[in-house]
Amino acid sequence: MKENKGKKFCKIIICIALVCILIIPFFIFNMRDDKGKLLSIKSEDELYSIYKENTSYTPPYWSIPFILPCYLSVLPIGLIANIGSSTVSKANLSYNQGGSSMIPSGNTSAASNLSGPTSLFEKSTSSADSSDSSEVKDYSKTNIQVENVDEADITKTDGDYIYSVSENNVVITDVRKPENIKIASKFNPVGDSTPVDLILNNDKLAVISQGEDSNYSSNTIVCIYNIKNREKPKLQKSYSVDLNYYTSRCIDNKLYIISNGYLKKLSNEKKINREYIENTQTKQIELENIKYMKGSKIGYRETIIATVDINSDDNKINVYAYLFDISNAYVSENNIYLANEKWNYDNNSPKITSILGLKGLFGIFDNNDDRISSSKKETDIYKFRINEGDLKFEGNGKTSGRTINQYSMDEKDGHLRVASYDNDGTSISIFDEKMNKIGETNKLAKGEKMYSSRFIGNKAYLVTYKTIDPLFVVDLSNETNPKVLGELKISGYSAYLHPYDENHIIGIGMETQTNNSKDINGRVISTNTTVVGMKMALFDVSNVSEPKAISTMVIGDRRTTSAILTNPKALLFSKEKELLAIPINNYSSDFETTNSDDISSLIDGYKGSSKNYIGEGYAVYRINLSEGFKLKGMITHQKPTYDNNSIYYTYNYSSKLLRGLYINKNLFTVSEYAVKVNNLENMNQIGELNLKY
Repeated sequence: MKENKGKKFCKIIICIALVCILIIPFFIFNMRDDKGKLLSIKSEDELYSIYKENTSYTPPYWSIPFILPCYLSVLPIGLIANIGSSTVSKANLSYNQGGSSMIPSGNTSAASNLSGPTSLFEKSTSSADSSDSSEVKDYSKTNIQVENVDEADITKTDGDYIYSVSENNVVITDVRKPENIKIASKFNPVGDSTPVDLILNNDKLAVISQGEDSNYSSNTIVCIYNIKNREKPKLQKSYSVDLNYYTSRCIDNKLYIISNGYLKKLSNEKKINREYIENTQTKQIELENIKYMKGSKIGYRETIIATVDINSDDNKINVYAYLFDISNAYVSENNIYLANEKWNYDNNSPKITSILGLKGLFGIFDNNDDRISSSKKETDIYKFRINEGDLKFEGNGKTSGRTINQYSMDEKDGHLRVASYDNDGTSISIFDEKMNKIGETNKLAKGEKMYSSRFIGNKAYLVTYKTIDPLFVVDLSNETNPKVLGELKISGYSAYLHPYDENHIIGIGMETQTNNSKDINGRVISTNTTVVGMKMALFDVSNVSEPKAISTMVIGDRRTTSAILTNPKALLFSKEKELLAIPINNYSSDFETTNSDDISSLIDGYKGSSKNYIGEGYAVYRINLSEGFKLKGMITHQKPTYDNNSIYYTYNYSSKLLRGLYINKNLFTVSEYAVKVNNLENMNQIGELNLKY
């Protein structure tokens, strides 16, 4: 009897030990007090170990209960503790399976901040930057998200000159005499690299190019020119890093360039590449400027932010590296927010009750399939305060689902608002200065994708879509209890929302047609939605509980697309001039889409295919509240082709109508091949310049 009691006692002790082994890692992982701290890399060995650990897959900590029984059958009990602790330490460095960067046409790539409603509605009137002009001119600027935070684009103007990209060249065009425009200078910044963005700041022009190194790896190249003499730009400073260019901003003469990519191992060495080039001199990113999030799963992607005073010849370039991926970036006047979209495995970890329950002990998580199938995306958001060009980490927050672009985020009074969506619907989360979540809406439109969002003051406007387009108006005045005020349902959807004034919003997207398939009894058995053309709508939101569309216009047919659908910088808008203009592309075959979950990727893929344009132009509309949209004219740019010394014009898919802008009473349209000048009122052509021949 005593022997049997002894055996039972031993079994009980073993069971208790097994239970402790199973749950201790759970508590270790979830009760640490070091989460959320951004720490510096201490040595090259530590950096290399992170890279090495992430080249192989390590199972998440919740898989320990599935692995342990296999080890128990072959290993002595005395080794069990070591197995458990080893697995937990690797869990902190497990592969980050978050989404890769969404490279924007201009990145990228949150929600708007008006910083006072007049910032987007007043005229862009500035004095010309060129030294030989004293006339005050009224000219358009890049369609930016946040006042005083300039964004790079492929075309810029100072009212006297236009700066644009033409294939591998940057062209400075003298437009002081609209009837006789001419090239002031034309230069190739970096060999075969392609200029993709420009930043203009007084007499300085930053040219950002995307190139490839000897290993066919993408890199970011920044050349800052002194253009006081527009005919002879002078290179002032350069910088390059072997990562993809993501986006950039310019605030108070400080330029911020964000790049993103994979950590790279140096050949035949146990070291990670930390090199960047400043003014042809190879330098190393300081280890103290390479950061990782303590207590977070670390992937082997990195994000680099380089900062430089664009007006100083002497200031060095500061380079900061962060060991996480990004899916979006939003920049206010005072802060940079980086969003990292990834799979949420923590939400799928077993509850302590399931570990200690009968199913946990003896059924080994019978409901495991349900738990794994419920994996969801979530977004980590990291906040960095801008201080005279330096960056200071302020905190990080988390929201469910994913964002769609930079307009998914917005800052007001130091608090961040984030619109995100998942299969459960769309919601808005609000964070305080330290990135603590202080409020969140209920999920809206379950099963629908969010296609656009816009924040204006204390209100947010959301567009979701499956077969119809609900426009939601959300009140954010009570940050701890944001509420949906109204909803409007119309066909199609808006991919971009732009403020017309405080009570009206412009939506630009696609018109759709819903087709029902019926059985012999007339019952609907399936529904299919097809894109039938582009659409613009003007919404009246003065009565927030009942928003309404006061004007709509369908453009083209199912062969029609526009850069505005994926890049808001393509929009030219002025309420005072009653002007709205966008580039339009028509293809030779139908725009082949039905119920796409990702219209932006589909549009980009279609534009990059071999399908030829049958038309490409710049559509100019008059817009006001009484008449809505009225087409004033279409300006076309055709690619010139030479044959036996004669010129003929053809449309070709490689031609690109880039941007439109106004200077005083004239409209300038700029492509890779030409600049045209038209009178804004009657659309008569005044001048034209060939940029290539």
